[in-house]
Amino acid sequence: MNQNIPSHPYLEHELLRDPRLGFEPAGGSFVRCLEHGIPWPLERWHYHDEYELQLIPETYGRAFVGDYIGHYSPGYLALVGPRLPHNWIASELPPEGVPLRHLVIQFLDTPLRKGMEALPELADLCPLLERARRGIEFFGMTDDVEHRFYRIKESKGLARFIEFTSLLQALANCNDYKLLSSAQMQSNEDGSSMTRINKVLDHIHQNYAEELSIDEVASISGMAESSFSRYFRRATGNTYTDFIARLRVTKACQLLEQTDKLISDVGLEVGFNNLAYFNRKFLELKNVTPSGYRRQVMSKYRQSTSRATAKN
Repeated sequence: MNQNIPSHPYLEHELLRDPRLGFEPAGGSFVRCLEHGIPWPLERWHYHDEYELQLIPETYGRAFVGDYIGHYSPGYLALVGPRLPHNWIASELPPEGVPLRHLVIQFLDTPLRKGMEALPELADLCPLLERARRGIEFFGMTDDVEHRFYRIKESKGLARFIEFTSLLQALANCNDYKLLSSAQMQSNEDGSSMTRINKVLDHIHQNYAEELSIDEVASISGMAESSFSRYFRRATGNTYTDFIARLRVTKACQLLEQTDKLISDVGLEVGFNNLAYFNRKFLELKNVTPSGYRRQVMSKYRQSTSRATAKN
């Protein structure tokens, strides 16, 4: 896989979820636990109808969530929403592979939404579920979530539901997280509509640092500007202008994480020609300045490295 996000993710459907690969049988619960190592036959750029909580105990590599590209290390924890494309590519694997690389919990949206109608207390989870539509990376929760994972996996019926909702509450209460994708990027559209939006997104991702008028991008979709604006917002959850700004800030985050370039150079490289506007937009979307974001990343990296060293 190259360093760019692929254009067309695979749909992971129920027929692929063979218990011999570690999947729990369908029908027992709307919450499904999965453990597997790497290599694994379904390891690819994909999406599915469920939310997915992903904990990676071992390996280092690159994280791909929606339009986000970043690094992950042992203890990585993320929640991705329905139909949000994702994959985690390991680097420098040993020849024999890794026997346990993923702890995964998948769950459907509809049962929770219906439950909220009868149990208003479940509505406390709504902000978490909405954030998950862009993907969330959590910090400082790895050990707790790993223990909770096994309690969920080893329980059934009401006990499983209680353990599961307790886990969601813990995630909802976590304030140390970052949103990953610059847009929701889920789609309930048919195949032709998904092909159309993918074509548009490909063009935007290749040219995001340039001046991209909405007329130019609408013409790629074969739609009038007014129709395209409505279609784009429905498909991505953002207006076109907001999407471009979020994408540029996301790319800036990657440069701040992965390089030591000057803040001003980072802003210019991702398409912000005005440093003051870059700082203001970054602060608006990330609640921290670019320099503050870089300090946070370095601090979390040092903490993660210290934890990994201590475990070894």
